[in-house]
Amino acid sequence: MAGNQKKNPLVKEMEQVIDNLDGTLKRSFQNMHGGYPEATLVRFLKARDDNVLKASKMLIDCLNWRVKNDIDNVLARPIKPKETWDAIRESQLVGFCGYCKKGRPVFAIGVGQSSYDKAAVDKYVHSHIQINEYRDTVLVPEISKKRGRYVGTCLKILDMTGLKLSAFSRLKTSTVIATVDDLNYPEKTDIYFIVNAPLVFSTCWKAVKPMLQERTKRKVQVLKGNGREELLQFMDYDSLPMFSKIGAREGSSNSLMDYGDPTSNVFSPEHQFHVEVYRHIKENSRSLSRANRLNSEGSMHIQVPSLDEQDEPTETGDFVNVLERILPSLQSAQNAQDQQRADQLATKMEGIQVST
Repeated sequence: MAGNQKKNPLVKEMEQVIDNLDGTLKRSFQNMHGGYPEATLVRFLKARDDNVLKASKMLIDCLNWRVKNDIDNVLARPIKPKETWDAIRESQLVGFCGYCKKGRPVFAIGVGQSSYDKAAVDKYVHSHIQINEYRDTVLVPEISKKRGRYVGTCLKILDMTGLKLSAFSRLKTSTVIATVDDLNYPEKTDIYFIVNAPLVFSTCWKAVKPMLQERTKRKVQVLKGNGREELLQFMDYDSLPMFSKIGAREGSSNSLMDYGDPTSNVFSPEHQFHVEVYRHIKENSRSLSRANRLNSEGSMHIQVPSLDEQDEPTETGDFVNVLERILPSLQSAQNAQDQQRADQLATKMEGIQVST
């Protein structure tokens, strides 16, 4: 801590837990905190409401997970072939937009149009963890150095364009990925902005919001339309995702991958961020020893606990419950809309038949 400010006594207790770890777990903790051990311990404490015993267990479980799954080397284990990486980027819509006014990285997520159907689940998990680790080991140190202070959290903008009941079949993959974040990257996201949500989503959200944990309720903001005006309070125009710059388009069939030039579309594998991440991974893989390089071929089969196995309620569990309640309503609304259009078409056709 700077100056004469006293260190949080709960952090001191957590530091004693770290001191008693074996060498392997200590090294993994050093890799994880990236020079900010106290801030890292505070995150785990916050995730467990300042309960030292629960936070210590969460941290130790996280470190064991990192060691067991070789997470410290995930940025040296490229997904091969490159075509598979590109296919994942086109079906797991995640992109880096820039930084908010406080320096926090801003990520866009295409929730409604992430199909997760171009690769095995373990490859999607592998890719997601690589983006997490790149954020924490490259983006965060760079912006922290530039700002002269630690910037350890991010903002996420969730685009609901195209959200349908069919998304329920993809819930398993997205839940696995989100569970990784809940258990091993806690308190890394300050705010989830939901944009381009169907009207029925906003209506249902008001109904289910009281059932959520207070922590989740504080973090989630459902914005009107593409959210541009509200988002500009947090970030400059250049850091807005493309779907908030040019506005939502009518019809769920429009693909988010079709926005503008691929190099300027944050979801595209040709966007600078994804090109740089893959280049970084390839370069790191060349520095591995031959034995490690051979072990790095193929997917990482990362073990992730299910929601039922988790000790504490999580943001993931909240979101799953929300989607379980909202998706059927979305489908009902869509069916009603389709029926209305069919009725209008039938009436029109009857008019044509009468006139002939």
